[in-house]
This record gives sequence, C-alpha cells and structure tokens, in this order.
Amino acid sequence: MSKSKNSTVLATVDISRPPSRRRCAPTMTIVAFVLFAAALIVPMSMTWLKTPVIFAASLGIAALGVSILIRAGQVSFGHAMFSCLAGYAVAFISRWWAGLDSAVLIVCGTVFGTFCGLVIGLFVARYREIFFGMLNLALSMVLFAVLGKLFDFTGGTDGLQLPKATFLGMALERDGLETALLIFTMICALAASYFVSRYVESAAGKSLSAIKTNETRLEYVGISTYRTFLTGYVLSAALCSLSGAIFAVTQGLVTPEMGYWVRSGELVFVAILGGVVHPVGAFLGATIFEFVKLFAAAYLTDTWQMVLGGVLIFMVFFAPMGISGLLVRFDASRGNGARQ
Repeated sequence: MSKSKNSTVLATVDISRPPSRRRCAPTMTIVAFVLFAAALIVPMSMTWLKTPVIFAASLGIAALGVSILIRAGQVSFGHAMFSCLAGYAVAFISRWWAGLDSAVLIVCGTVFGTFCGLVIGLFVARYREIFFGMLNLALSMVLFAVLGKLFDFTGGTDGLQLPKATFLGMALERDGLETALLIFTMICALAASYFVSRYVESAAGKSLSAIKTNETRLEYVGISTYRTFLTGYVLSAALCSLSGAIFAVTQGLVTPEMGYWVRSGELVFVAILGGVVHPVGAFLGATIFEFVKLFAAAYLTDTWQMVLGGVLIFMVFFAPMGISGLLVRFDASRGNGARQ
C-alpha cells in the first residue's frame, strides 16, 4: 500500500479511533498481567476452578474474534457456528483416527473451522449491517438443525463424546489434563491477543475500522473493502474455531447447542461487556460473564439470565465502550490531571 493510501486510511479512521494504546498501556498492561497470573495461580490451589477458567479463556478468544467485526461496525449473530464446526471436526477426527493427540485435534479443528469461515465469508462479506447479521444467524440455525436431525451421524441432540487421548504426548488423568489444557489455553489467549493487537494497528486493521466510518472513501483510494472485510471475517472465524476446538477437548463432548443462536448472542454480549478498545477487554468480559453465570446459576437458579441482562443494560447506558473503555478513560483522565 502506498504512503498516500496509508494517509487516507488514517484520516478516515481518526474520527472514531479510540485513545492511543500508548496512553492506555499502563492500566491495561497491569490488568492483563493480573488476569493472566490469577488464571494460572488461583486454579492450582482451587482445582475446581480449572474448567471454568479454561471455558472463560476460550470464550474470551471467541469474543476477541467477534470484536474484530465490531470494529468494522458489523455484528454477527451466528459466529458460534464456527466454534461448533471446529468442535465437531475434533470429534469426528478423534473417532476416525483413534489415539490422535489432543493438541493435534485442536489444530485440526481450528483449521477446519477457519476454512469454513473462508467459504462462508466469500458470500456473506458482501453484505453489511442487518443483512450481514441475519445471514450469519440463518446459516448457524441451518447448521444447528442439520446436526440435530442427523442422529446416526452426529448423535443428534445427545452429541458426540470424544475418546480419551494424550495431550502433547502425555497420557494424563483428568486433573493433569485440565492443568495442561489451562496452560495451553492461556498461551493461546496471549498469542491471540498479541496477534489481534498487531493486526488492528496495521494498515489492514485500520482499513477494516474505516469500513465503519467511510467505506466509500476506501474504494476511492483503491482499497477493496470486500477483501479487507473478508480478511477480518476469516480471522474472526479462526479465533472462534480455536475456541470451539479447545472447548470440545476440555468438555469431552460436542452438541448442536455449541452453534445455537444463544451461544452466538453470548459472544456478542461478552464482546460488548469487555469492549473492543483493547484485546484484554474480551477476556475481562468473558471472565465476568462466565463467573457471574456460574454463581448466579447456583444461587439464582431461575433468574441468572436476568442478572446478566441487567449487567448488559447497565454497560450499554453507562459504559458503552465496555470495561476496557472505562480503563482507557481512567488512564486518559489521569494523564490529563498529571499534565495540569
């Protein structure tokens, strides 16, 4: 891309660009470090937390993928289908190739889900706003219906169980497997956060954000909005696929509910709750969501959805940029106070 094109893209994005990452670095770095350390240390002393932390981290990875599309001003209500596709790929491969390592299964599931994201993206990346959201929703519901009907092949609503397998060549019992999966998932979360942060700061990422503000101007300077959005869509699908593959191996079971529209709504909920200003926001939102759901379901069995709904309403009205947006605003106000 030429210098003039880069300048035009920057000019297009600046009007809605969040505060500089350099200003939000201190607080966000501290929060990221504390979150990562707590996710590794606390479950070691409270072993029952290992699985919820893995689920929260995998949910954060998927929400990070959804946040990429939100940067372009688009919301998908069907992105859980990629998690579901990856999960079923893991289940089928583990049955066809007995004894295959769980880490290899996660890679295979992620690759398959990403490929499906490319195929679907070639079609849906041409659409915007409500048409884009509804197309993704429709495709996910078709997948959900097919998986539920093909009982002999998919196990129907009962799903498929994964046979026990090694992890990185190690034959582990349940507790050891959860520990290995916890470390593996946190490494994946760190890598995903780093990659997404580099992507959104690149020319391709800024072009994606510019779709939200002035798509026509991008076309005028010779940047294909279709290819730009398709790239973001495939990356988003890849992160959701990685999340689904990890979830399948951790749970040892895949069901059609992994691709149900409610699950897709949860991904959007988490992305909005955490905010898209910084990648760590997706994991903050996922952590709050997973543990509020865990404890609210235990103590408010019939009303835990109301608790989560109240949290979302509060965030929409009082913190529309999410938790990460609040932290960035805090850093900005602190910086302004120091200069004065």
